[in-house]
Amino acid sequence: MNLKIYGIAASRASRPLWVAHELGLDYEYVPVPYQGGATRTPEFLTINPNGHIPAIDDNGVLVWESMACTLYLAERFKAADGSSLAAQNSSELADILRWTFWSVTECEKDALTVLMHTVAMPADKRKPLLAEEAIRRLMVPLAVLEQHLQGTDPTPRPYLAGERFTVADIAVASILAWVRSAREMLAAYPCTVEWLERCLKRPAQQQVRALARSTSA
Repeated sequence: MNLKIYGIAASRASRPLWVAHELGLDYEYVPVPYQGGATRTPEFLTINPNGHIPAIDDNGVLVWESMACTLYLAERFKAADGSSLAAQNSSELADILRWTFWSVTECEKDALTVLMHTVAMPADKRKPLLAEEAIRRLMVPLAVLEQHLQGTDPTPRPYLAGERFTVADIAVASILAWVRSAREMLAAYPCTVEWLERCLKRPAQQQVRALARSTSA
């Protein structure tokens, strides 16, 4: 087996894992946790000298940073039926690049704050004010996404790049899944909610979530 994905599915490693499952790739799952020093061992530091997950080893080609891993796999591989998550033309490429980088620069930090202080952290450690402030900030980029998904036709856009599911949807949905607990905020963005649920109901995403549960069990 030549492709290895390092990290646990209940982390940003879910992004490249989602791509791998969408494409039906044969890969080795190496469940390296982000806590307890596992990413600081000499062995792992030869994979990613930054000491973070995820990372991938594609037959000696090493890639780290979750979005880089995600984009790399989408560009590198196709599914058995020949379908691809990568761009098929310059318009799709523009959409994939801008929405992927947008999700990191405009949404990720605040989305993670919402997740940690509403769901992930123990109740006595949460700071609701931090979550509320993050939600207010997220309303600005979410309005941009909502406008894009609304489009100009009567029917909203089904996906971010063109009319098909691409790696751009994986990149953005993997981050916005963190704010599903902020139901009042999301209610203001119906096209975004419909798109997000469409992405998260995909069989490949369900497989990654099952992998996350089995790894943490």
